[in-house]
Amino acid sequence: MASTLLATFLVLLLLSILSSPAVAQPRAFFVFGDSLVDSGNNNFLATTARADSPPYGIDYPTHRATGRFSNGLNIPDLISEKLGAEPTLPYLSPELTGQKLLVGANFASAGIGILNDTGIQFLNIIRIPRQLDYFHQYQQRVSALIGEARTRQLVNRALVLITVGGNDFVNNYYLVPFSVRSTQFTLPDYVDYLISEYGKILEQLYNLGARRVLVTGTGPLGCVPTEIAQRGRNGNCAEDPQKAADLFNPRLIDMINRLNNNIGSHVFIAANAFRMHMDFIQSPQAYGFRTSKTACCGQGPYNGLGLCTVVSNLCSNRDEYAFWDGFHPTEKANRLIVQQIMGGNTDYMHPMNLSTIMELDSRV
Repeated sequence: MASTLLATFLVLLLLSILSSPAVAQPRAFFVFGDSLVDSGNNNFLATTARADSPPYGIDYPTHRATGRFSNGLNIPDLISEKLGAEPTLPYLSPELTGQKLLVGANFASAGIGILNDTGIQFLNIIRIPRQLDYFHQYQQRVSALIGEARTRQLVNRALVLITVGGNDFVNNYYLVPFSVRSTQFTLPDYVDYLISEYGKILEQLYNLGARRVLVTGTGPLGCVPTEIAQRGRNGNCAEDPQKAADLFNPRLIDMINRLNNNIGSHVFIAANAFRMHMDFIQSPQAYGFRTSKTACCGQGPYNGLGLCTVVSNLCSNRDEYAFWDGFHPTEKANRLIVQQIMGGNTDYMHPMNLSTIMELDSRV
């Protein structure tokens, strides 16, 4: 009798488990690009492009510098929050093993650009071809863990973010008065060249299995504190880098449209980082900032010269500043950017925002 009751109980328990709705795992998240999205890969490299010492990370949950070029969380961290997932680890981190691989990986490296000669002054950084090689290597590692078919499904279902292009101007074309690239190309021709090379990178991502890719354009390059300090007039945005961004970003959207048309699906989603930044740059007080010209951490005019270090000027309230250092937004500004990535209209996200993507993909 007891054995019959036990058997009945086990059958009912099994039926209950099988009939319960499965809890969906957060989709994997992969990040490619430069310092705007690097979460610490450069900590493991012999390079000057590093953010692993104070006061970087002063507002991070651990209050320690992590390699993020921010006072706290960066854009990938905040997107992970929206996905309901833990932050992706840097690919070079020794902690990225076992089940943590299934969360995704961050391949980004501060200083890199679309072109391999961008950021040569930083020496040992993970340029885009190597980031893509690491993505392939990552898939081999995960296949050994869960098999090829499940790995392919994980990658196809994942969200991908790529942020690259700004360094090709500020750390290449405009780096010195007569850089090699500026003598080779007029600005419009250089933009054409960058867009062509960027298209090849996105095609490689697609060939490696990426099916939902957020592609950010450049921010307003002339309006960051470093460019205002070095090239601006009377505190205004620097004209040349700003013109470069004005040329680059519409061409990027055109290229993304062509790629999507060729594929027959909205694989690539354009995020208008220029517009997202300009909102709070032009009207800082409307977003709770005291200034969008002066960096929180730095030295010289607008705190825009040199690196952010322990001897730099440091603001007491980071939430009053749109820029943390000479190039990078504060966590508060990053949150405003991610807010538009999630819910912005087609002026910000083309052809759809991330909330719409997540809703559509949840039905598949």
